Amino acid sequence: MLVKTSDLRMLDVVNIGDGRRLGNVYDLDLDVETGEILAIILPGESGLFGFGRRPDIEIPWDRIVRIGIDVILVDLPAQKLEPAYGHRSRPGR
Repeated sequence: MLVKTSDLRMLDVVNIGDGRRLGNVYDLDLDVETGEILAIILPGESGLFGFGRRPDIEIPWDRIVRIGIDVILVDLPAQKLEPAYGHRSRPGR
């Protein structure tokens, strides 16, 4: 199957472990010597009004389960996503 980088950018990335939509690919980590894709990069969540953006999420290529017509399925442990996607509860809740 031939996949172009422009095609990857249009696909939703979903974690099969919890069904969470993680976003869309906006960059790739490449090995310039071999041309191998090492990871896909997704933008971190934005804070309130776009301030305080969280760090980008790097998903190693070997964690990609399937690239489909509409979606890229990945298998990531939930704790790996917590810093970028975890929601902190307020004290007393």
